[in-house]
Amino acid sequence: MSAAKSFTVKIEVVEEGDTTDAKARLAIGGAELVGRGKAKRNPDDPDRPLIGDELAIARSLLVLARELGHQVDEGIAAYEGHEVHVSI
Repeated sequence: MSAAKSFTVKIEVVEEGDTTDAKARLAIGGAELVGRGKAKRNPDDPDRPLIGDELAIARSLLVLARELGHQVDEGIAAYEGHEVHVSI
């Protein structure tokens, strides 16, 4: 019998002028991993706030994924006794 697991990523987005910052948080294994992303609108581009949100969020999720992959590497390395790099 398999058991379903559920994890939630919380994303906070803050806009200040032409800059959007996003912070993605994941609680897993008693720790919280955080990824941060930023987007800055070119002054020549039209004002489309959703695009800035999407870009900053995407970047924060990429950083979070890399951090989670690094945590996996460390967990396997601790078990195997040598350095490990898992592809994500």
